[in-house]
Amino acid sequence: MSSLSSKTGNHIIDSINQSNNMVQLKDLHPGIKSDHKIFSAQFPIGINTDKVISDYLKSGEIEYAEQDSKSNCTNGSVVIPNDPNFYLQWALNNNGTFPLSPSVDGADIDMERAWSVEQGDSSIVVAIISTGAKMDHPEFSGRIWTNKHETPGNGLDDDNNGYIDDVNGWDFVNNDNNPMDDQGTGTGITSVIGANSNNGNMLTGIDWHCKLMILKALASDGNGYWSYATSATYYATDNGAKVILLALGGTSYNSALNDAVNYALSHNVSVISTMGNTNSGTISYPGAFPGVIAVGATNPQDYRAKTLCWSSTNGSNYGNAISVVAPGDFISGLKYNSNETYYYYGGTAMGAAHVAGVASLLLAQVPTRTPAQIKSIIESTAEDQVGDPIEDTPGWDKYYGHGRLNAYFALTGYTPNKVIAPSNFSIEISPNPTTKKFNISVAQDMKNIQILNEMGNLVLNQDLDNQTHFETQINHAGIYLVRGRLENGRTITKKLIVTR
Repeated sequence: MSSLSSKTGNHIIDSINQSNNMVQLKDLHPGIKSDHKIFSAQFPIGINTDKVISDYLKSGEIEYAEQDSKSNCTNGSVVIPNDPNFYLQWALNNNGTFPLSPSVDGADIDMERAWSVEQGDSSIVVAIISTGAKMDHPEFSGRIWTNKHETPGNGLDDDNNGYIDDVNGWDFVNNDNNPMDDQGTGTGITSVIGANSNNGNMLTGIDWHCKLMILKALASDGNGYWSYATSATYYATDNGAKVILLALGGTSYNSALNDAVNYALSHNVSVISTMGNTNSGTISYPGAFPGVIAVGATNPQDYRAKTLCWSSTNGSNYGNAISVVAPGDFISGLKYNSNETYYYYGGTAMGAAHVAGVASLLLAQVPTRTPAQIKSIIESTAEDQVGDPIEDTPGWDKYYGHGRLNAYFALTGYTPNKVIAPSNFSIEISPNPTTKKFNISVAQDMKNIQILNEMGNLVLNQDLDNQTHFETQINHAGIYLVRGRLENGRTITKKLIVTR
């Protein structure tokens, strides 16, 4: 008897399959000896698999649901690149022997297993907004994004995008078409995301195939105006980027940049940024903007990087804006002034670069994923309670966010020791940012809403009693955490920004 079928025999599951236009159903354990049923369901290309899995789980009729993934026999389902300095990239594979810092086996983003699932796609463009990059570095050969609608060197704006001869990005600091790095950070983070890999040369990038759009918004001293970052964000969105890394930050809220970030998110572009490097709870934008994946930094011990390899007083910031943490100290990266050597970098920009690389792999795997889905996947699959137990407490906390990035878990949908909320949109806040008053709308099964300030102090604790909408206000500017508790005990959190 064929193991192919059209129905499971459970009318609830069959109804879910029908409503999602199931193409084919296969019984993975057919026959009379089977004491339980395992099915593989195939759906049309482009289907929102996260929603289908959520529908299955909410039905209460099944034990588990997961996405089918590719496997291979390369080194026991791991892929080890042949780049000679890969052994120093503890962030990608940490065996506890990193020579420059105390190190813990497994304190990494699990890239060797992740590469057995996905290695990237050249159709995905990642925009790096920082100090520029050494675009002629051999490790970036064939990887720099090219504006195919622009004719090089003719002095014309061929594609009418407002920039003349922008063949390989733009320098918003000097207002020219040569975004070469003159500071270093941009080259380092670009190499973390997309250095050519498995080519027997130097270092390994997270995504082996994506295109790298280089946009310079910081000068040689590492500083730049918000207007530079704003223009760069619009440029990246309008010219095909699917991931934007804003590797910069400041303490002042900026409406223009917030509008640019919202523009990117509304055009299905994921935005990743930094938490800042003052080892404090100081608010840093654009990481604090709603919808942005704000990233802190960890060290080779899996602890929050309270100091950095270049400073004993600087370290990874914390607070209500944080989404996740990722390796960000003693990170090997290419240099802006050499093709032969590398450099050790430290800071939350390096942590954000790791998240941006994984985001691009998630889009290579399923190009239809939205920024909200990318953010949810990265947060829900992060590893919790891996760091300092005083700071890394169960669930979301202001030091580690949802936990430390794990690329393999993100690509396979594994959620370690976590319960995922059924919807990422069970709390809506409008307007956000706000100057004082705002509205909160919640799911029908939300039982309680709490609002906490940057110090973790409770400023609102409201039982809802089936209420799904209410207005309230906060009189003091800052970043707040809005936390809702569902009837089943699950919690959902959203960021709220109150401006002056």
